[in-house]
Amino acid sequence: MNQDPGFSISSVKDTSANPAPLGLFGFGMTTVLLNIHNAGFYEMNSMILAMGIFYGGIAQIIAGVLESKKNNTFGMTAFISYGFFWLTLVALIFMPKWGWIAATTPGALAVYLAIWGIFTGLLFIGTLRLNKALQFVFATLTILFFLLAIGDATGNESIKTFAGYEGIVCGAAAIYTGIANLLNEVYGKTVLPIGPVVK
Repeated sequence: MNQDPGFSISSVKDTSANPAPLGLFGFGMTTVLLNIHNAGFYEMNSMILAMGIFYGGIAQIIAGVLESKKNNTFGMTAFISYGFFWLTLVALIFMPKWGWIAATTPGALAVYLAIWGIFTGLLFIGTLRLNKALQFVFATLTILFFLLAIGDATGNESIKTFAGYEGIVCGAAAIYTGIANLLNEVYGKTVLPIGPVVK
């Protein structure tokens, strides 16, 4: 059958912005601020919770939705999942204060953190096909979740404090990866290296 000359097949070029820096900044900055608290420098406060809701939470979810439009399954899964992680973490703090439900016990919180550690470890496997910077972020995040889980399970404050410092490193790595993605794109060359993509 001859093709109707009145119709033509054309491809649509993706001109949407790269959402990865937004998601990485939302995750990284919120992680650093929470873990400065975990390291013992200040109390749990409204600044951390507000960041958890709006930047670590909502901004990451937005980045994940945008990643889905870029056909990036890994980015979508990671950003939306960690966005809702921050929202659930804030909810765990607020729901008992509002009298909705009993507070989470340290043992249950340890299980919550451990399951996020397992999830992150599984995503780390995916980063082995991406770049070195993301591998470092997900490796340190996996360690962070398990350190926090052990700290809550044992009640060992030294482990929680150490986890805070390790979490600062993890968050800083995410910030670095975010700014590297952004600057490399803006300048059209490698300004900050993130490592080669594994083929």
